[in-house]
Amino acid sequence: MFITLMRKHSKSIMIKVMVGLIAVVFIFWGIYSFRESPGSKMAYVNGDLITGQEYEAVYRDMRDALQKQYREYWNDNLIKVFHLRKRALDSLIEKRLISQEAARLGLKITDDEVSNAILAHPAFQVNGEFDEGRYRSLLRYNRMEPEDFESGIKLELLGQKVHQFIKCFFPMTDMEVMDYYTHKKEKINIDFVSFSPGDFKEKIEVKQDEKEAYFKENKERYTIPERIKIAYLALDPADFVDKVAITEEEISDYYELNQEGFKDPKQIKARHILLKVSPSASESEEAEAKERALAILKRARDGEDFSELAGKYSQGPTASKGGDLGYFTRGEMAKPFEELAFGLQSGELGGPVRTKFGWHIIKVDDIKDATIKTLADVRDQIVATLQEDIGRDLAHERSLSLIDQMPYDVDLASYAAQHGLTVNESDYFPKEGPIPGLGGDERLKESILSLAKGEIGEVIEHKGKFYIIQVVDSKDSYIPKMSEVSDQLQKDFIDHLSLVAAKNEADHYLEELRGGADWSELAKRESLKTDETGFFARGGSIPKIGYAPSLHEAAFSLSSQKRYPHQVFEVNEKAYIIRWLDKKGINREAFDREKKSFEQALLLSKERRISHAWLQSLKGKAEIKIVTPVE
Repeated sequence: MFITLMRKHSKSIMIKVMVGLIAVVFIFWGIYSFRESPGSKMAYVNGDLITGQEYEAVYRDMRDALQKQYREYWNDNLIKVFHLRKRALDSLIEKRLISQEAARLGLKITDDEVSNAILAHPAFQVNGEFDEGRYRSLLRYNRMEPEDFESGIKLELLGQKVHQFIKCFFPMTDMEVMDYYTHKKEKINIDFVSFSPGDFKEKIEVKQDEKEAYFKENKERYTIPERIKIAYLALDPADFVDKVAITEEEISDYYELNQEGFKDPKQIKARHILLKVSPSASESEEAEAKERALAILKRARDGEDFSELAGKYSQGPTASKGGDLGYFTRGEMAKPFEELAFGLQSGELGGPVRTKFGWHIIKVDDIKDATIKTLADVRDQIVATLQEDIGRDLAHERSLSLIDQMPYDVDLASYAAQHGLTVNESDYFPKEGPIPGLGGDERLKESILSLAKGEIGEVIEHKGKFYIIQVVDSKDSYIPKMSEVSDQLQKDFIDHLSLVAAKNEADHYLEELRGGADWSELAKRESLKTDETGFFARGGSIPKIGYAPSLHEAAFSLSSQKRYPHQVFEVNEKAYIIRWLDKKGINREAFDREKKSFEQALLLSKERRISHAWLQSLKGKAEIKIVTPVE
């Protein structure tokens, strides 16, 4: 019965989640039913055999996961693009190394540990309790034997135990967390002055021999990238709608099966009083705000007019309206506020309740129960939906039939013309840019770029239409002759010389500053405008300057004893000189509040680095023999 239910609803989110929870063990550890003959040999890891069956199971799971990710853009050629076969074998080698090392360290997993992990597995629980029927049904649905799944769980737990063992040798101290927090949170403020190349362009003199030398040094910049041209046939479901006839029975059936979608949800009309609390508030400030809220709630319960209390005490935008929020449904308010409000009766008071905004007191003025729209009310909506769905199915079936009947090595334009259809052909376009007429969707682009010249891919659904695409032609990348890019080269060379002149001027300016010249007086003498960024932290863009990693790093190395860096910085085609102004340290109270999350982030980062280094070390010392090479 459970199997039937799963097959019937195999596309539902619930089933996908449950199957996914199980599959992750097998994708990661490469466990499947291997009780048959070992089959082909893929590799030996320190003498331990990896069989072809093991490899195929992991490869199949990885391929299925990638297919789900790409869905309508899937193309079998993507297997090569993502080196899926090599990744599957590498994954099995790594897991075998981890298992071997666990055995060497004497780490074991008991039957009780495996049993407890399975009993607690969310996929196998009904109403919070393990359900053996669901357990066995889900395994059958995934073509797994209980013994194999339990082996997979055992290996997963073993891997976790190995990583825990490694972590013991690399403890994390409070000082590390503090240093990490300081690195992320401390801020500095700097002055800056910029030199624009545009101010030097009129003085630039272009010499032919220097321009030729510039082109030779930078000719890679002018490379004409590899380009392709595609032809594509688009089938639009809208073109099939006039072929769709909807019966009254279909309309009625749809209405009966989808009544949940025709509900007008429950609404409540409420007022509230908000006492704001700052995100950086101390515990005493938090407690004081809650006490004030409780006092106001008591006054309201003692009979004082809620609207008047809201007008006097609420710090929210509805205070002037007596706290009136109007009617709202579930999902519109912050979760804690919503849970309290929808649990109250009409005329009832509740609170105080904490949200990210502060403390709320709530009064419900009215309740509108959920209702279901009549068939007459939604008939046109149902007809449009059914027409759209059926039109989509017809367009998809038509595109699939065209692919199925297509001869090998066919010209798409000629084939389409035979069927009374028109093909669009793009101009040549580089692989890095958007696809003319189709846009820049990365999955679509990767699917198309995986095709060879003359090859036609599978049907692709893109933005509501179905496409059959052929790569018509391709052109290799090449470096053009200087004469082919003369206009662009002239502009680039002048820009280059102008920037060099700006940087040279900035270098002289920095020399004077480092020699003791006054920042403001020197700027005034040279008619330059100084500016201030304001305080900023590490990472991201620098206010008023932009993204500049080297400038960022240099700025945070400065101090009151060393206010100027040793160099001029080029950012967005300008030359910048900076001066350290001030530093703002961390807030200790904020650190105490946020310490846990930063500790977890640092721990995760540290674990990844250590685990990667440890695994690379195992690989370096291991004897790995590839019997069947894969690409």
